[in-house]
Amino acid sequence: MTKWLRFESAGETGFGTTDGDTITVYEGDMFSNPTNTGNQIDVSDVLVLMPCVPSKMFALWNNFYALAEKLGNDAPPEPLYLLKANSSFLGQGGEIRRPVAYDGRVVYEGEIGIVIGRETKEVSEGDAASHIFGYTCINDVTAADIIGKDETFAQWVRAKSFDGFGAFGPVIATDVNPDNLIIKLVLNGDERQNYPVSDMIFPPHKIVSLISQEMTLMPGDVICCGTSVGVGTMKLPVNEVSVEIEGIGVLENTFIN
Repeated sequence: MTKWLRFESAGETGFGTTDGDTITVYEGDMFSNPTNTGNQIDVSDVLVLMPCVPSKMFALWNNFYALAEKLGNDAPPEPLYLLKANSSFLGQGGEIRRPVAYDGRVVYEGEIGIVIGRETKEVSEGDAASHIFGYTCINDVTAADIIGKDETFAQWVRAKSFDGFGAFGPVIATDVNPDNLIIKLVLNGDERQNYPVSDMIFPPHKIVSLISQEMTLMPGDVICCGTSVGVGTMKLPVNEVSVEIEGIGVLENTFIN
């Protein structure tokens, strides 16, 4: 397994692989034969950034059997998804603030994210694995009361695209079998979500294949695979929230009410 991250040091942006507290610096294109420079730096000496800069981020709805059963929803015949605004993207340690114009519920959604590694268009499920670069941790934050505010139009994109509502990172882990992973979310020290990736209605390879029939995926694009039971509201004035996937990492952010 290799874990890739991006960082800022002395005003310059770089990327590399990390093993514990050390970053091995690479140059070139993370997604296309990057070159090891031989230089190493400490994680503590840099600012960790989003691990990639997506051209778009997908977010799936109703993609876990357990949550579908709890909500009384049938399993959908095809992936249900939306696109989150690029201005919502946020990396490790970033601060999420309640939107000034919104006073309703803001909820966390711990998820696993697929990161695309090369241009992907109309691929089969069998070929999808070669187009997946790796996996990352996601907090798909949602202004829940906006979704159904207008009876004539469900406002999913608006509800999920405020600044900071697309938190992901801190790394992209490659050579991972997602089927064996567990997603956990901890809010203010209390575990709120703990569910297996294997409960997905549409697993990662199928998601990539089906979405690629409809639009071209580019290197660095992120697909948030949806969440399961345990979604809840962040209520305190200051909320520490982390998404942990063993084998990938821990995404930590603060939500300010």
